[in-house]
Amino acid sequence: MINRQLFSSSKLLLALLLSAVSLASTPALAQDLGIEVGAQAPVVTVQSLDGKPINLGAYIGKTPMLIEFWATWCPNCKELMPALLDAEKKFGTKVKFVALAVAINQSPERVRRWLVANPMPHETFYDLDGKAAGAFDAPATSYVVVLDKTGRVVYTGLGGKQDLEAALKKAL
Repeated sequence: MINRQLFSSSKLLLALLLSAVSLASTPALAQDLGIEVGAQAPVVTVQSLDGKPINLGAYIGKTPMLIEFWATWCPNCKELMPALLDAEKKFGTKVKFVALAVAINQSPERVRRWLVANPMPHETFYDLDGKAAGAFDAPATSYVVVLDKTGRVVYTGLGGKQDLEAALKKAL
């Protein structure tokens, strides 16, 4: 009887472990993590790459907006870049694109050097103290938040493979 219960418990534990491993290896899906879709975007202050304070409230609620939490060292950000640039080419006159460089393993100077070598059409700001990442509940780099023109979150996504065009259409 004890051996049967032990065997049954072991099978259950193994099934739970396999499920956890399966979920952990599945790419993150849009709207699974971070700030809730439908929430009003928080207004936070970040800084320009030359150290001046930038209030994101100057942009939020004025026009649809795409915000990417990004890092120079992030492989998912690099993978997402072509889709981001294509979306910006297509929607750049209707949507404000902003990259927020996180302050993990990089400095404003490192970000500036990276941008000199890899010019981007959108503005890039620096989240020095992590307040923006905290306010948007950013789970990692390559985290994208799309806001409609009222400042409401219409999409969140994580990873190098996101359908940014479909996300932006929700904001328009």
